[in-house]
Amino acid sequence: MTTATLPAPTASATTRPATSSQTTAKPTALRRTGWAIRSEWIKFWTVRSTSVTLIAAGLATIAFGMIFSAVADSDAAAGPAAFLSNPVDVALGGVGLAEMIIGVVGVLVVAGEYSTGLIRTTFAAVGSRSRVIASKAVVVGASVFAIGTAAAAGAVVLGQAVYAGNEATVALSEVLDVVFGTGIYLTGIALIGIALGFILRSTAGGIGTLVGGVFIGPNLLNLLPDSITDVFLKYLPSEAGSAMMSQVSTSDQLSTGTALGVFAAWVIGLLGVAAILVQRRDA
Repeated sequence: MTTATLPAPTASATTRPATSSQTTAKPTALRRTGWAIRSEWIKFWTVRSTSVTLIAAGLATIAFGMIFSAVADSDAAAGPAAFLSNPVDVALGGVGLAEMIIGVVGVLVVAGEYSTGLIRTTFAAVGSRSRVIASKAVVVGASVFAIGTAAAAGAVVLGQAVYAGNEATVALSEVLDVVFGTGIYLTGIALIGIALGFILRSTAGGIGTLVGGVFIGPNLLNLLPDSITDVFLKYLPSEAGSAMMSQVSTSDQLSTGTALGVFAAWVIGLLGVAAILVQRRDA
């Protein structure tokens, strides 16, 4: 009696069907970056201490610009009005306050997370510390540029409408380079604040360094001999920003293109230092 033999199982019979987790492709770096930017956008605009402060800085730029323009005196021989006779410079007189506020916002966006420990969760969720820095820079930079440029344009238009000096006013279309230069400068100040937040990981330390290095430092440098001041002062971030925002350049200032390059070097350099330190240190 012969017994029937079963055929050997084929390779297709022993192959397990692919599961959905095996067939799903991993998200690309671009998609991960998009998720990180979206997360930072939600955090930034849902925290009132940052979003409201940023909007207030824009409104302060317009309000103070109108006040300065309304009391301007082109013939003043002394006092603040003597240094702000140009109608556009007068209208943008509130930028000095706005840049300080915006710089503080940049520090708080980062240092606030270090103080609460949220930065550890952010690093773990995103998976890349450099991506965290980039996403924060994109969100804060885009927000500041939009609000800062709009505020500068509003200050110029409304300031010209109430200008009380003797010089001829100008249309907005004639000073678009100054308006965009102001927006770029305010954006850079915010990014410097972000960099200092990552470098120092302290709200007080970051704000103190920002105020001392960007706003007080140039005044202290003026106390040094002219042979030193004339060489180094114009390369500081605040002085380069003044050249970017000025309608009329002076011999003591850099050209607009050179000032933009110097200012960009400060911003990129500080963000680069922040990226290196973040990678090397524990959160």
